[in-house]
Amino acid sequence: MTTIDPERDLTLDRVIRAPREAVWESWTTPSLLARWWVPAPTVARVDRLEVSPGGAFVTSMSDNGAPFVPHTDSVFLVVEPHRRLVFTNAVDSGWHPAKPEPVAMTAEITFDDHTDGTVYRVVVRHGDAAARARHEALGFSEGWGAVTASLAALAEGGARP
Repeated sequence: MTTIDPERDLTLDRVIRAPREAVWESWTTPSLLARWWVPAPTVARVDRLEVSPGGAFVTSMSDNGAPFVPHTDSVFLVVEPHRRLVFTNAVDSGWHPAKPEPVAMTAEITFDDHTDGTVYRVVVRHGDAAARARHEALGFSEGWGAVTASLAALAEGGARP
């Protein structure tokens, strides 16, 4: 069980009506991740997805056909297949300390069995209460909620790469 610090952590929980394997595949297959990783109508591109501890997680995004711009430059810290992913943007994909905008964070994603599919849980940890508050004010619930809904629709629809 993950310990939540309400002063520094933001969470999101959802039951996705698909098996854990389908939700995991939607997270770890570049062509599937690109379909849900940013809120529509923005488009995501997966530049690097090395799903292993220390592996790169780099994405770009584009609005209205504009050139792609950086979105995520992070590393995976923990990978437990079909169970848990942990990544941080406080270290970039080249293993350099980073000062990401709008906030530095470490995200833990867990996938657990549920009678209706998968319990999908996100815990986003911040260095201090101010960073948490900033992320919340910037729309954490709306943004992560929207992409989780897109992830659910993809996994529940039996997505294929």
